[in-house]
Amino acid sequence: MTITLILIILTCLISIQAFARPGIIERLKHHPYSEVRNGEWFRLLTSGFVHGGWVHLLINMFVLYSFGELIEKIFMQLWGATLGRILFLVMYLLAIIAGDIPTLIRQKDNPAYASIGASGAVSAVVFIFILLFPWDMLYLYGIVPIPALLGGIAYLIYSSWASRHSSDRIDHLAHFYGAVFGILFVIVLKPSLILHFIRSVSELPF
Repeated sequence: MTITLILIILTCLISIQAFARPGIIERLKHHPYSEVRNGEWFRLLTSGFVHGGWVHLLINMFVLYSFGELIEKIFMQLWGATLGRILFLVMYLLAIIAGDIPTLIRQKDNPAYASIGASGAVSAVVFIFILLFPWDMLYLYGIVPIPALLGGIAYLIYSSWASRHSSDRIDHLAHFYGAVFGILFVIVLKPSLILHFIRSVSELPF
């Protein structure tokens, strides 16, 4: 069984339990005030395994399934079967934490702020795909085709804007910094991927 499937199964099991028992969400959610005041740093990681509802869970897990197994396979090709799987798991878990750190800093004195979901880690996986395959097509809403690179740029611009102006209760900073973390993670481990990206971008498919 792939690491991707294990993560999906584990996330679904915990999230579904939390739907019926809200106390689980309260205990596991990203809550900067509790993390700083009470030293509950585990929340930076556990928040990635609980979701606010079925739609939130299914979208994140569908995207993770769509991209995760491919990226995991590429990790195995780059670093070997065992180390590649370990690095993929480490990348995913650290991306959850990296996505939460900006709001930890920004909201540490706000007891009302909290967030949940795997979106930061899922963004990391998607943006590693974009780094590797910048001109492959992504499908907005499953219908509208858009080159991965252009979609990624638009996504980062929107996430940055929404983190400052939106009041939709979505942690857009987690999306942004999770995506950036994913790219930096693989580039640090494999700097030659920068050249691969530049070469791929320069070879316009149209």
